[in-house]
Amino acid sequence: METKRIYISTSQPGREALAEAARILRDGGLVAFPTETVYGLGANAVDAAACAQIFRVKGRPQDNPLIVHVSGKAEALPLIREWSEAAELCARKFWPGPLTLVLPKSSVIPDEVTAGLDTVAIRVPSHPVALALIEETGLPVAAPSANLSGRPSPTSGAHVWQDLRGAVPLILDAGSTQVGLESTVLDLSAGIPTILRPGGVTREQLERLLGQVSVDKPSSDRPPKAPGMKYRHYAPKGDLQVIGGVREKGLERMAEEIAKAHRRNKKVGVLCTLESAPVLHAQLPDLLFVLGSEGRPEEMASNLFEGLRLCDSQEIEVILAEGTEESGIGVAVMNRLKKAAGQKVIPISPAQG
Repeated sequence: METKRIYISTSQPGREALAEAARILRDGGLVAFPTETVYGLGANAVDAAACAQIFRVKGRPQDNPLIVHVSGKAEALPLIREWSEAAELCARKFWPGPLTLVLPKSSVIPDEVTAGLDTVAIRVPSHPVALALIEETGLPVAAPSANLSGRPSPTSGAHVWQDLRGAVPLILDAGSTQVGLESTVLDLSAGIPTILRPGGVTREQLERLLGQVSVDKPSSDRPPKAPGMKYRHYAPKGDLQVIGGVREKGLERMAEEIAKAHRRNKKVGVLCTLESAPVLHAQLPDLLFVLGSEGRPEEMASNLFEGLRLCDSQEIEVILAEGTEESGIGVAVMNRLKKAAGQKVIPISPAQG
């Protein structure tokens, strides 16, 4: 399949490009498009055959549900059976934005979207191209990240091109995304609001709005209610280890691991904070990528997948990532790092070194 890549402005999305993308979606095809979080691979959410294509193209497990993107609350209501007070509060506060709500689904949504579950995950993206595309299409759009399953999520059109060229008819390329991590997924289908996946909206923000908010602990014994709960995700090709804890001891351990990799003649890459970069640069890794300042964790979130993909492009065999504090959006950063590393995290305590 020939893939067409159209560069599109975020300030004034081209009507011709949007019309072409909307036609493909209405005809049952797939379109990759930008959101404020990551790029999505979209299909008509009420077309079971179109949604089934997403799983084939990505190599995505069939029990991994999709997120449905709509242009507003009015478009979400026909897709669900119950709109709760908590949903209303969340929509008013965080839509459009990086918050996905899990709610009881209506019969409009096919099982292919929800992996057979009785709930559907819905959000309103804030990216102007995504909103314009949904409005032009006139349909809800089911869209997981526009990458091959298990790979680092795409935060630029170039990333989508690397993964899906020849597999989809159209990529709308609007450059880099803003948030850089997938949306927070909040289950409002029963009982206490529960975060199924951390993301751009933090637990602290949700607790200020809703009161008590719990965090789900994924289990292999039950089907996932949201993307990213069950399978290894975001993984680079190299062997990734996350090193966290006390900064000084962590840097000592990273220096040891760099030396160890070099002794094995392995190309080693480092993902770190701006504050740690001078110390780690002196250890002469083959690649050093600064995620951002530790005082601005949103920078680290925005740059994480770019760093992982750069390691792949440079054929880095051993990747050492500096951990960050697990509060605010740092929770989502560490969630992605741990999943990318297959939970290989080396904690550093004051007594270690």
